[in-house]
Amino acid sequence: MDTISRENNSMLPVGGIIVGVVALLLGGYAAISLSKVNKALATHEEKIAKIDGMESQVTSTAATAEKAAKDGAALARSTQDAFNTVAGELATQRAALTKFEEAAKKPVVVAGKKGSGEPAVAGSGEYVIKKGDTGAKIARAQGVTLADLISVNPGVNWSKVGVGDKVKLPKK
Repeated sequence: MDTISRENNSMLPVGGIIVGVVALLLGGYAAISLSKVNKALATHEEKIAKIDGMESQVTSTAATAEKAAKDGAALARSTQDAFNTVAGELATQRAALTKFEEAAKKPVVVAGKKGSGEPAVAGSGEYVIKKGDTGAKIARAQGVTLADLISVNPGVNWSKVGVGDKVKLPKK
């Protein structure tokens, strides 16, 4: 047994050296690979930092855009409310103006009460009907055409005008 063990022991140091050399080569390769990994990791950390910065910018931009959208919607609502208010006021003003226009188109019929004893007084641009007056006589006397006289008095029934009634005179 002694001889077998001595013979096997002579190979043991050579095997140890071979295992050591292999381990040394593996360790060197691992160190080189680790260096490459560390460089790649450093590069990726820079990229991750840039991405984190972009993410914060995107978040703040999104918040700003959301606030702008809310402000725009509020402005649109207030503008619409203002338009609605103005439209209502314009409708009121239009109705009042229409009443004034219609009142201006109606002829002034009587200055005083008939039979009250008060004489009718003609204002500027008016004529008080006297006994025997017709539209043609009034137009001739005032130096205007009958068509102009009729056009400024659209509501007057010329066959039924009475003494004391007032009619408008056209401008000469």
